[in-house]
Amino acid sequence: MNLIPSASLVKRSLSSHSWLGLMVGALMYLVCLSGTLAVFYPELERWEQPQIHELQNYDPATLERAYHELVASGVEVTEHMFVNLPSPESPRASISSEKEGWFINPDGSRGERVNHEWTHLLINLHLYLHLPESFGMYIVCALGAILCGLIVSGLIAHPRIFKDAFVLRLGGSKHLEQADIHNRLSVWSSPFQLMIAITGAYFGFAQVIALVFAGIYTDGDTTKLLGQVFGDEPKLEQKLTPIALSKAIAKTKAMAPGTTPLYVTIEEAGKPGQFLLVGTQLPDRLIYVEQYRFDTAGNFIDKVGYSDGPPGRQIVYSTYRLHFGHFGGFGVKVLYFILGLAMSIVSVTGFNVWLAKRKRQDFLNTVWAGFVWGTVPALALSAIALVLLGIPGTPVFWIVVAISCAVAHRWNDETLAKRRLQIAGAVTIAALIVGYFVKFGAAALTPIPIGVNASMLASAAVLLLMGMKRSAPAVTSLREPDPAAAE
Repeated sequence: MNLIPSASLVKRSLSSHSWLGLMVGALMYLVCLSGTLAVFYPELERWEQPQIHELQNYDPATLERAYHELVASGVEVTEHMFVNLPSPESPRASISSEKEGWFINPDGSRGERVNHEWTHLLINLHLYLHLPESFGMYIVCALGAILCGLIVSGLIAHPRIFKDAFVLRLGGSKHLEQADIHNRLSVWSSPFQLMIAITGAYFGFAQVIALVFAGIYTDGDTTKLLGQVFGDEPKLEQKLTPIALSKAIAKTKAMAPGTTPLYVTIEEAGKPGQFLLVGTQLPDRLIYVEQYRFDTAGNFIDKVGYSDGPPGRQIVYSTYRLHFGHFGGFGVKVLYFILGLAMSIVSVTGFNVWLAKRKRQDFLNTVWAGFVWGTVPALALSAIALVLLGIPGTPVFWIVVAISCAVAHRWNDETLAKRRLQIAGAVTIAALIVGYFVKFGAAALTPIPIGVNASMLASAAVLLLMGMKRSAPAVTSLREPDPAAAE
């Protein structure tokens, strides 16, 4: 049996791969880059507000009193109220409604407002591309589905996948250089890319999938289907007494020793049917949490069963940590960052290959350089706007991206635009770091801010070196590469 694809199949796969990549290249770059950074969102949230008091040990009774005092103060009680418990990854306590939140001091008093707007800008870019959520989610998840097609077509279009696994021709023909970078990173990270594509597509299409499966298994009743997957909500009728938060947490710890309670959600808050949902994280499991449910008085109702329920339920609740790399410790996050950065480079080099094959320079070359490299100072300036100045960051981000594309076209030199925007990225990141130390002073010298700022400084140094480096004269290839080498 011949497992090598025919020349016609390779050619068709290469054609479909190219067109798919061209259609989504720019959006894929934004989603991949923002997702790469968002792997560290717990650290970025702590970086945004370094002055918040952090603690590992906490008194549930103090948090219970803080919740009751917050509700009594006249704060709007929304359908869902959230109590975030200190954990090793985020050692801070907070209470939030669906509209606003506050940190809770160790003595139970209300602290500063929760303000993670730049991290949320980053996550929103990854999940919705800053579009309306109901629309943006489908666009991003469609990109996940397209990415699956890109991976499969790319592998078929590269029949010499093992022979060329270590081929990397740098410094010569731009076409060959970009194709080799694209192919090598694509091949070596393809299992990771496929996992990201599948889990990412699932998040947005879950509702569509639910409609299909509801029609098959529950006579079109999606509520019944979701109940089978996520657990049916308890139906309670009880007096509105103060919630027994500390009792629910204590019982969860007793029933699930060795786990880490992460949050308490008050469902149907302020209504006779309200109940408490305690989410506790299990060590060495991919599921995000197991959930234990209690009535207002803290009496145990049931366990949802994400840890030991039906296999489908366990799989569904494992997709989040698998997609964002929040399992296995900090080293896994670093690995996800490296592989995510590779995906971002693959998105860019794929478009670069197409540009190089055209053998001409026009506005597409300069605008593309402005878009790719202008995104970096755009992110840095949006952080300056939100974290340091307290002004909206999303308009700043898109305005800077637009200006970068415009000035790159005005310079009419792809290489010059690339170098200047790399230097601009280094300068804006440096300005962000300096401004951060000026604003937060001693709080900026705590471990998490030092780690984040050091990483930013290293990125600025790399960008500066890239911007200062003079490009070698392009070498024209004496022969046209075969399709497999130039996908």
